[in-house]
Amino acid sequence: MKNIFSSLLFVFAVLISCTSETDEMVTNNPTDNVNTALNRQATGSSANDLLSDSSFKKIIVEVGYIEGFKPSETALNNFKNFIINRVHKSQGVEFKTKEIAPTGKEVYTLDEVVNLEKQHRTQYNVGSTISIWVLFIDGKSSNDTNTGAVLGSAYWNTSFVIYEKTIHSLSNSPFEPNRSLLETAVINHEFGHLLGLTNLGTNLQSDHEDTEHPKHCNVESCLMFWAAETSQGIGNMLSGGQAPTLDAQCLADLKANGGK
Repeated sequence: MKNIFSSLLFVFAVLISCTSETDEMVTNNPTDNVNTALNRQATGSSANDLLSDSSFKKIIVEVGYIEGFKPSETALNNFKNFIINRVHKSQGVEFKTKEIAPTGKEVYTLDEVVNLEKQHRTQYNVGSTISIWVLFIDGKSSNDTNTGAVLGSAYWNTSFVIYEKTIHSLSNSPFEPNRSLLETAVINHEFGHLLGLTNLGTNLQSDHEDTEHPKHCNVESCLMFWAAETSQGIGNMLSGGQAPTLDAQCLADLKANGGK
């Protein structure tokens, strides 16, 4: 039996990036041509669009997964409920899933993650619908070290990746958390960055940004806490059989930016 938490640092990553590309048009069947550049902006820049009902009335979440690494239905249901509880969308939230053939890779750079999105994403902002892309990948991040594993990264305004193979290696064994629980925590955390948390497009209503780990909450029990460095830390985050939730300060930030 192994206690992986005593030796690994778990990292929830947010990559503050914006597109430098020229506008690119694709055919989003059955819609007309759409401008994909609108979904390739800085992380957190679409926070109000996601939270409020002003510009967009509906969210489509496109879940892409490499064959054999589909997230659990429990985690996807938890994610949908998390979205519904935090945003105002009068026309609701819809999930679409698609399987992607294995790439044969074991380690992915962010550029390779982006290329997979460009190849396989079909849902983009159209009319009153805003779309999100989530990729569950069959490998680990090129940013992993001997003491640290990246579990997820938010990299554009409507995109994030989950390193599902890494999650598989760290769950459902003795001294490790339930896989659906770990998936839920990582998915919701990365989506929190798309919502502009913490101080990433959604303004702070109080001083709770971690100065040592910018764009994360300084409350250790909050979903948006930057990471858990020890077995005790990760155990606290996932204790009680429930994923961590947003603390009152993060909730206040979202409400002030159009959310619930």
